[in-house]
Amino acid sequence: MGGIDYMSAKFGADEDSVAICIVAAGGYENEDDDTDTLVYSGSGGNSRNTEERHDQKLERGNLALERSMHRKNEIRVVRGFKDPAMVAGKIYIYDGLYKIQESWTERTKFGVNCFKYRLQREPGQRDGAAIWKMTQRWIQDPSTRGRVILRDLSSGIESIPVCLVNEVDHEKGPGQFTYTNQVKYLRPVSSMTPMQGCGCQSVCLPGDANCACGQHNGGDLPYSSSGVLVCRKPIVYECGEACHCTLNCRNRVSQKGIRFHFEVFRTANRGWGLRCWEPIRAGAFICEYTGEVIDELKVNLDDSEDDYIFQTVCPGEKTLKWNFGPELIGEQSTYVSAEEFQPLPIKISAKKMGNVSRFMNHSCSPNVFWQPVQYNHGDDKHPHIMFFALNHIAPMTELTYDYGVVGEETSHRAKTCLCGSLTCRGLF
Repeated sequence: MGGIDYMSAKFGADEDSVAICIVAAGGYENEDDDTDTLVYSGSGGNSRNTEERHDQKLERGNLALERSMHRKNEIRVVRGFKDPAMVAGKIYIYDGLYKIQESWTERTKFGVNCFKYRLQREPGQRDGAAIWKMTQRWIQDPSTRGRVILRDLSSGIESIPVCLVNEVDHEKGPGQFTYTNQVKYLRPVSSMTPMQGCGCQSVCLPGDANCACGQHNGGDLPYSSSGVLVCRKPIVYECGEACHCTLNCRNRVSQKGIRFHFEVFRTANRGWGLRCWEPIRAGAFICEYTGEVIDELKVNLDDSEDDYIFQTVCPGEKTLKWNFGPELIGEQSTYVSAEEFQPLPIKISAKKMGNVSRFMNHSCSPNVFWQPVQYNHGDDKHPHIMFFALNHIAPMTELTYDYGVVGEETSHRAKTCLCGSLTCRGLF
């Protein structure tokens, strides 16, 4: 995918055709690899069929780029990079506003003349392609990541190391805790109500009326074929040990653990936070909230303990009505759950033991939401608390979720919010 988007615009009394956006997909072999400078090849003439190759013409998109160079208007740039993790083998990243500095004609290896345009990135913008390239280097060789305190905070418990980084001050790390990727319940899982499994022989299929797990989820599977959660539900039922389907079933997602390179980092004013080296797709599973399930009637909670407690207080309207499709194109979700929000009695403390989720800070405009999930027992009052991406999340963006709206029962534990969001409620 690549191309030029252009339109007619008025410049005083004159009207001209100018470019407004280009997608640099790497169709020509000599596109510049610099992150602030882009050499873009014009459109046309580049066909796999030798007989269809021809010199590019100064028309349509190519003409618009030429006009934009003289008009000096800003152009949005989207860059494409190879990424085996993506279905199409490529990822496209919005890289901000550029201006064309010069143009020329060059003969390609196919023997045709091609227009070339050198674009320079406007200063003062958040990095896009530069961050992606930087984190890709870290993924390939984690030793290249600087300011590291600990290479793997999980001590090998996670299949992918969790980096601990401080680029802000001299703090050497968070308070002592035991890293675990499991939830410690008040009683053994084996003593809980068993979950009814499906009888699917290979994998569960969408719309299969005979699939018990599909019926548990309202008649269809909760995940897309790529493992993306389709919409938020009161509880998502994944296939588990009681099911006959294979481990490759699309209804086994969150139970497989984290699949991203996370780093715990020191924030400027909110202690430690969590971010990811890879881009995260909306609806993708991030992690589980692990720790100890507590009985609040038997435990006296101090302020430090309360900082690491997860409980299902109302997370706000946007999170409750999240729907995969509309969220991606900025529209309001039409999905409205038939069930009203009901807080669950489960409370999990990650003060003494936990995983990366204990470092996720609060935001009134979060990019992550929690979702109750069941797969290894049938006690719906004590589900697993799984986190999913609320929208597409760029690499090195802090991961945050809404800790909940302050109500009568939680007002005595309210804290001042430092999220900095335009819709900040002031307290959480």
